[in-house]
Amino acid sequence: MLLLGCLATGSLIAAAPKILHVSLGVEPQDLDAHLISGIPEARVLRALNEGLVQVDRDMKIVPALAQAWDVSPDRLTYTFHLRPEAKWSHGRAVTAHDFVRSYRRSLTAATAAHYAENFYPIAGAEDFHRGKLTDFGQVGVRARDDHTLELRFRAPSTYMLYYLTKTEFGPVPLDVIEKHGPAAGPGNRWTRPENFVGNGPFVLKSWRNGHKLVAVRSPTYWDRARVKLDEIHFHPVDNPNVEERMFRTGQLHITQAVPLAKIGTYRRDLPAALRIDPYGGLYYFLFNVKRAPFTEVRVRRAFSLAIERELLVQQVTLGGETPAFHAVPAGLQGYTGRHAFKADVATAQRLLAEAGFPGGKGLPPIELLYNTSENHRAIAEAIQQMWRRNLGVEVTLANQEWKVYLDAINKTHAFQVARAGWVTAEPHDHLERWSTGHNSNYAQWSNADYDRLLREAIAAPNTTARYEVYQQMEKILNEEMPIAPIYFYTLPRLISPKVSGFRTLLDDMFPWQEVDLKP
Repeated sequence: MLLLGCLATGSLIAAAPKILHVSLGVEPQDLDAHLISGIPEARVLRALNEGLVQVDRDMKIVPALAQAWDVSPDRLTYTFHLRPEAKWSHGRAVTAHDFVRSYRRSLTAATAAHYAENFYPIAGAEDFHRGKLTDFGQVGVRARDDHTLELRFRAPSTYMLYYLTKTEFGPVPLDVIEKHGPAAGPGNRWTRPENFVGNGPFVLKSWRNGHKLVAVRSPTYWDRARVKLDEIHFHPVDNPNVEERMFRTGQLHITQAVPLAKIGTYRRDLPAALRIDPYGGLYYFLFNVKRAPFTEVRVRRAFSLAIERELLVQQVTLGGETPAFHAVPAGLQGYTGRHAFKADVATAQRLLAEAGFPGGKGLPPIELLYNTSENHRAIAEAIQQMWRRNLGVEVTLANQEWKVYLDAINKTHAFQVARAGWVTAEPHDHLERWSTGHNSNYAQWSNADYDRLLREAIAAPNTTARYEVYQQMEKILNEEMPIAPIYFYTLPRLISPKVSGFRTLLDDMFPWQEVDLKP
């Protein structure tokens, strides 16, 4: 009776654990920071791993694992001072040597790191990755001591501090990786829950394919007193209608999307749950310039100019998106492009006829690929109808699950036209990827003038000069059309009123240690 009495007064009742349930939209591809290519994977890794710097809720670069940094007067050398209290989840200190070994692994060709090109501004990095340089000691990555990391760049690369917030620039535990297989190459089992080691605010507890991924508060994280959640459960839900039902029944606190048909209903009946935030992304269609008929620039332009973007965002997407007529979202980091194309059905019809396909006659069968999602399907169907109505072209639709779709667009290039998206808060990131041979140039497009301008942008002495070069790069993209920009994203999602401290950032990489749950 005494025990019951104590329970009734609450003196012995432990506080319920704070467990946040979040949708990822898809099943993660992997959790190896050097091998992943998608936003869902990076979103999980924000909980499990931490890099030198991160963005705060105002998109400003702030200290993370590095407590401070110095920049040389010529802006070619950055010196980062690591927190001596930072530890891996297995207890070992995180050191500057971990970064050196991690960057070497990413730049080792056998690793097949998806974003190895992002390291190229570092002196010697490109030559090492391409096998022209075999001594990594000549690459501009050096540990002065256990807690001092020096990065030396070949040009000012004034965008690089933001790049260092990306997951691929965080450290990976080579001592753990090497216990489970070769450090370079696929198939290493170190990312399985029983083997995974990170240095972030949360630790991987469980993950089964097709089921939720569970991350729990890390006892070794250097700033663990600031972590508010006990657990984060990441759910791989690729159907917005299922997400919405899970939200209504309390199974999700944060969705990754909202069914397009229900945005209006939430606006009217439950506006407090609906959040539509700015998002630094471009939704676009990707043309495979190595596959007919999109080897012909006039065909690519015709298909792009025939898309009625205003109609699409007004009647289909419904999330306040902006029609896109160039590659970089306006105002991103203060950059606004001056060169935009104009959608024009009559011009599209003329271009298609000049290419030898009047009214669509003579075109080979064309297939549009998208990753499985009701929202992507609705957009694909709307544009399929526009191409039929405006060009006389019949296009079939095909959908693939996330992992299969990623392989199709960035490994086998087994597509003609494919839905794609790119989200980043840095204009350089939107434009660099279309350079010749870049690993994210899924269109396989190449233009010597574009490549030359990219080199000029990297060498620009300041941001203003760099942005002037971007103007010329966007002009070339509009003329060559390796992609058809569709719209600039907003991010509609449903968020429970129980969630506090969460904010959608332009790259949707909000630090999970800031998030809390109200009782």
